[in-house]
Amino acid sequence: MRRLLVCHDGRFHPNPQPEDISEALKVPNQTVWLDIRDPTDEDAALLQEEFNFHPLAIEDSLRENQRAKVEVFDHYYFVVFYAALYDVDNKQIETQPLHLFIGANYLVSIHRGPIRQIDETLRRWQTPNSPLGYRIGGLAHALLDAVVDDYFPLIDQVTDEIEDLEDTIFRTFKREAIQTIFSLKRDLLTLRRAVGPGRDVMNVLLRRELPIFKTQDIIYLQDVYDHVVRVTDSIDTYRDLLSNALDSYLSLQSNQQNQILKVLTIASIILMANALIAGIYGMNFEFMPELTWPYGYFYALGLMATVTTGLIIFFRRMKWW
Repeated sequence: MRRLLVCHDGRFHPNPQPEDISEALKVPNQTVWLDIRDPTDEDAALLQEEFNFHPLAIEDSLRENQRAKVEVFDHYYFVVFYAALYDVDNKQIETQPLHLFIGANYLVSIHRGPIRQIDETLRRWQTPNSPLGYRIGGLAHALLDAVVDDYFPLIDQVTDEIEDLEDTIFRTFKREAIQTIFSLKRDLLTLRRAVGPGRDVMNVLLRRELPIFKTQDIIYLQDVYDHVVRVTDSIDTYRDLLSNALDSYLSLQSNQQNQILKVLTIASIILMANALIAGIYGMNFEFMPELTWPYGYFYALGLMATVTTGLIIFFRRMKWW
């Protein structure tokens, strides 16, 4: 699916055609945005014919598992960035690759599946007296800023889950907490792989190796860079917190196992003492005074109770139980 917007001096063309893009790019003060969702071979041919992009860049734009990066060509940037969202069905954070070709007067976005930030930026651009302006620098910043800003709600959600996790570990110690820990570590790793290289992307754009971004655009790109750094630092911090939570969980679990072993050991000692008494009086010797004593049975039981009580008092005083 393609969406093509052509804006000339603040006015949008009513029905632009993809085959006219190359001519539209030659018109001064004209801005072109082509958005391609679920690209096909026909779309790849369009990018080659109308924009004359490098074949390797086009090939990379059709792949999903690209690392976030920026490549500088003669007249345009090729950017791979990642949008992130929370998958409610699978209860995990997922990332969507977003491929951008940024030229002096055009922006090409390529992605698979819907990306909410693109729809939002396109809608803002088409509003009357749009605050985005009609320069590519403003559009690129608005899109990247919308993508990065949506990282923060995900971080806040992870923060809330970590706080709940700490309560689960230290107050009630539920065994399913270990599953939550590894699930959160996986989500943070997914987000780290997407966000981390984005810092290098913004660094290259800030260097202005191509005269695409104007001086007034730099402060906005710097703001996006600062947001990326903040998100990256937050991810690293929460990964450390999860590692500490995992260590605490394992320590508490080990302590519980030690307590169980301690109880079992004490019970074994008490039973061994009682078994000793029962074993002595179970010997079939002919001359054993208590065998003919009418109260011998009750005496043996009382002796067992006395030994048991004595051992319990001893363990209590030693604080072993």
